[in-house]
Amino acid sequence: MQLSSGTTNEVDISGDCKVTYQAHQDKVIKIKALDSCKIERSGFTTPNQVFGVTSKTTSVTTYKIEDSFVIAVLSEETHTFGVNFLRNIAGKIVSKQKLELKTTEAGPRLMSGKQVAAIIKAVDSKYKALSIVGQVFQSECKGCPSLSEHWQSIRKHLLPDNLSKAEATRSFLVFIHHLRTAEKEEILQILKAENKEILPQLVDAVTSAQTPDSLDAILDFLDFKSDSSIILQERFLYACGFASHPNEELLRALISKFKGSFASNDIRETVMIVIGALVRKLCQNEGCKLKAVVEAEKLILGGLGKAEKKEDIMMYLLALKNALIPEGIPLLLKYAEAGEGPISHLAITSLQRYDAPFITNEVKKTLNRIYHQNRKVHEKTVRTTAAAIILTNNPSYMEVKNILLSIGELPKEMNKYMLAIIQDIIRFEMPASKMVRRVLKEMVAHNYDRFAKIGSSSAYTGYIERSPHSASTYSLDILYSGSGILRRSNLNIFQYIGNAHVHASQVVIEAQGLEALIAATPDEGEENLDSYAGLSAILFDVQLRPVTFFSGYSDLMSKILSASSDPISVVKGLILLMDHSQELQLQSGLKANMEIQGALAIDISGAMEFSLWYRESKTRVKNRLAVVITGDITVDSSFVKAGLEISTETEAGMEFISTVQFSQYPFFVCLQMDKDEAPLRQFETKYERLSTGRGYVLRKRKEKLVAGSEFPLHQENSEMCKVVFAPQPESTSGGWF
Repeated sequence: MQLSSGTTNEVDISGDCKVTYQAHQDKVIKIKALDSCKIERSGFTTPNQVFGVTSKTTSVTTYKIEDSFVIAVLSEETHTFGVNFLRNIAGKIVSKQKLELKTTEAGPRLMSGKQVAAIIKAVDSKYKALSIVGQVFQSECKGCPSLSEHWQSIRKHLLPDNLSKAEATRSFLVFIHHLRTAEKEEILQILKAENKEILPQLVDAVTSAQTPDSLDAILDFLDFKSDSSIILQERFLYACGFASHPNEELLRALISKFKGSFASNDIRETVMIVIGALVRKLCQNEGCKLKAVVEAEKLILGGLGKAEKKEDIMMYLLALKNALIPEGIPLLLKYAEAGEGPISHLAITSLQRYDAPFITNEVKKTLNRIYHQNRKVHEKTVRTTAAAIILTNNPSYMEVKNILLSIGELPKEMNKYMLAIIQDIIRFEMPASKMVRRVLKEMVAHNYDRFAKIGSSSAYTGYIERSPHSASTYSLDILYSGSGILRRSNLNIFQYIGNAHVHASQVVIEAQGLEALIAATPDEGEENLDSYAGLSAILFDVQLRPVTFFSGYSDLMSKILSASSDPISVVKGLILLMDHSQELQLQSGLKANMEIQGALAIDISGAMEFSLWYRESKTRVKNRLAVVITGDITVDSSFVKAGLEISTETEAGMEFISTVQFSQYPFFVCLQMDKDEAPLRQFETKYERLSTGRGYVLRKRKEKLVAGSEFPLHQENSEMCKVVFAPQPESTSGGWF
C-alpha cells in the first residue's frame, strides 16, 4: 500500500494490476482495476457478442489508519455477469475480507541494505521466492458414472422423435461436459457401439465438445472415402461450422481432408463451405494471421480464380460467402456481372453479406451497372439483389433517384417488387429512409403512375420482439415471374443486441424456367433458363449447402409424377450456440469457475407444391426448435463449496406458408407466418456446503406459457387468405417436390 494519492501498477494474487490510491486523513482507499490485471487465465468464449457474456468487476480496499498504524483493512470484491441474449441468466460473486489489529509487540530491528534479496538472504539463507498462486482445489468425484454409463442414461432423450423437447437439448449439454474430460479411446468406444438411429446426435455432441481427444476420435471414426456414413459426415461438418470457439487444429484437419478423396461430391463441397465458416470465426477472434487461416484463404481464392466447372465455382463461392474475405470482392463482382444464372445470383448474394465499409463506391458502380443492365441483360433475382445492396449501404441521392425512376420501366412483377422494397424502407424507418424521402419530394420520382403499379410481389419487415437493449426482426420478400410462378421467396430473421447482430436464419426458395408448364412467356433475360427449384439456408451466420428440389425438365416431370407429401429437411441436429468458460481468481486466494452454455435442437424443412390442375403454387418453410441455456458459478475449496445454477428452456415453432393462384392477373396471394405458443421454464438453485457438513440449498422455479402469434407479411393481404383460398381436394397433377 501507499499513503499518497496516485495511480500505479501492483502485482498480487489477482495479477499485474492497475491500482488507484485515494488518501484521506484517517484512511486510504485502494481501487483495483480488475479488468486490467495481467494473469494467465484458462477458459474461452463465443466471439459473437449476441451469444456472449457481459461481466463487470470491482475491487475496493479501505485501510483505516490511526497514529500511523493500520488498525483495520476492509476489502470487497464483486464480479457480476449476465448473458447478453437473455438477461435473466445472471449472477454475482461477492468476496469480502476483514483484517483487524489486535495487539502490538516489539519486533526485530530495522535492517538496511541496497537490495531486498540480499537482506532476505542475510536473515535466513533457506528462504526461497515463491510465485503468488491462488488455491487450486479439485474435489474428488466419488461414485460418479463413467462416460459410457452416463451416455446410456441419457441416450433415450436423443432419439430423433425426442429432439423437439427441451430434455434432449439439456441432455446434450450435460453430455458435452462429460466429453470434455474424456479420453479418445472412451469416446471412440461409444461411437463404434451405437446404432444408426442415434449416431447423428452423438456425432453432434462429440464434435461440439471441441477438445483434442474428441476431434481425434471423430476423425478416426468417420471414413470420408465411404458412402455408407454420408449423413454422419454431414452432421460432423455442420457441427464444425457452428463451433462456438474453433481452433487452428480443427481448420487444419478440414483442409487436410479436402485435399484427400471423397465418396460423395456433396460432402467435398460441404467441407469447403465449412472451411469458409471457420476462417470467418477465427478472424473474428483475432486469428486472421494464423498459418491455417492464411492457407485456407489461399485455397478459397485460388480455387475460385482457377475453377472452370460450374460445380466448383459454386462451391468456392459458397465458401467465400461464409469466409467474407475482403480480397474476394473483385472475384465476386466479376462473377456477379459476367456470370450466368445461379453463379451470378450466388456471387451477388455473397456480396450482400459484407459489412458497409467494404461496399465502396467502386463496388456500387458495378452494382448500378447490373441493376440498370448497362452492359448485359440480367435475371430479375440478380438485379433486385444489386438494388437491395445499394439501398442498404449509404445510397447517394442519385442512386436512389435512378432506382425510383426505373420503376415503371421494369417487368411487371419486378415493378411491384421494387415499389414494395421502397415502401418497406420508409415504413420500417431503415437507414436509407431519410434519403428516399428526400428523393420523393421530386414529382418526377413520386407520382401516381409510378406508385400505382399492380402485381403480387411483396416485401415486408417487422419486429418479432423489441426491448430497450435488444430486438428480433423478420423480413419476407417474394418475387414472382410475370406468369405468376414463384421466382424467389426470401425469409430472414435477425437478432440485434447493442451494436452486435447475428443472422439467425435465412430460408430462400428459388424457382426458374417453369413457364413452359403453363404455356406462359418467360420474362426478359430468362428465356433460356433451365427448369430448377431449390432451397438455400443460412443458420446463425453460417451458409449451408443448398438443397435442390429438381434440376432440368425431365427431373421436374419425374418429381411431379412420383411426388410425395414429405417436405425436404434443410438442417436437423443439435447446435452448441453459447459456450463461455471462465476462471476467476479472487483476492482472497479462492478461485471461482463460471460456465455458461446454450444449445438448441433444430429442424428446418421446406417444400414447394405445384398444381397444374388448380393453377396454384404453394411454398412452406417450417422451423421447430428446443432451446436450453444454463449458467453455473462455483467456488470450490478444501473447506467450503458454494454455487449458483440457473437455467432457462423453451420449445417453439414457426411456420411460413405462401399460396399463389395464377389463373388470372393480378394473382391471388396468401402469405401466412405463425409462431406457435411456447412454454418458458426457469430454474435457479443456490447452495453452500461447509467441510463440517453444515450448509443450505435454495431452489426456485418459474413457468409460463408464451402465447402464439401471427405476423403481418404483406401490406395488401387484407381478407385475401380467408376469402380466396377454400380447401381444395388433393390433386393428382401436383404434389411435393
